[in-house]
Amino acid sequence: MGSNPTIRAFGAIVRRLSVNGVSSFRPTSLSPHSADSLSRLLSSSVAISSNTWWAPLYGEENGSRQVRKIWISTPVCMGRKSCKIAGRKTAQDAKKSKLYCRIGKEVVSAVKKGGPNPMSNTALAAVLEKAKELNVPKDILERNVKRASERGQEAYIEKIYEVYGFGGVSIVVEVSTDKVTRSVAAVREIVKDYGGKMADPGSVLFKFRRVRVVNIKVTDVDKDQLLNIALDAGAEDVIEPPVYEDDMEEESSDRYYKIVSSSENYSTILSKLRDEEIDFEPDNGSELLPITTIEVDDEAMDLNKELMANLLELDDVDAVYTDQK
Repeated sequence: MGSNPTIRAFGAIVRRLSVNGVSSFRPTSLSPHSADSLSRLLSSSVAISSNTWWAPLYGEENGSRQVRKIWISTPVCMGRKSCKIAGRKTAQDAKKSKLYCRIGKEVVSAVKKGGPNPMSNTALAAVLEKAKELNVPKDILERNVKRASERGQEAYIEKIYEVYGFGGVSIVVEVSTDKVTRSVAAVREIVKDYGGKMADPGSVLFKFRRVRVVNIKVTDVDKDQLLNIALDAGAEDVIEPPVYEDDMEEESSDRYYKIVSSSENYSTILSKLRDEEIDFEPDNGSELLPITTIEVDDEAMDLNKELMANLLELDDVDAVYTDQK
């Protein structure tokens, strides 16, 4: 290999690219044969940059110099599609776990305020009714009623923290905690470690609206049927999932419609979906939806997803919302 001039030339170029970038390369010293071989080699090689690189091929053909256009792009695994695919199942499991945790905290707080009897404790009765609507297992409710009577267990306080992400993206973090100082310190640490910035109260929240949401897989329902159900039940909107150019047909099973509703019409929507035997995923009591969304590049998208994923891992954090598209 050491005696092959094309391979030696390729090695020299790679070393120069790693130091000075693609724009620094000018293959003026290559022979016509080496230049042609090298360009073919680079055309089939691993991508080096997200830009387009014009590689001159030295030699004359019909009195003009030949030029070959080499498309240089990042690997598929670094693109937007992989970012959407990665961790979808994990995200759904985490969402369900957060729902159960949040309802459990609400049960504890209600019992702390009014006792364990829902007949005399209207706050607890309301939480239990919501838990039934959201299909929360009965053993989780019973365990948290018992937990509320344990010595040293305090009622939970709800807090909202606002964060600036990458690429102009806004993030809202919902927290339910029995130790506010612990939760705010943990959130601040994650935001700092992953490159975000804490925002002043009110500087981000106005970009979102609070609604009830029902999530339905696109493969589980006909679009026209869903629109009719939503219209009859008084829904405010039906949001279709974003579709990207690199989506494959089989990815449709991982996309969801969102039926947006007020609290008053939410139970009616769930009842109609059950009547039609359509599978659905309820929200965790409410959700924040962005009024408008922001599209960012792949790097910012990955960084924001990493930041939000680590925030969600905190026990005190119940939900994280973003206006990232």
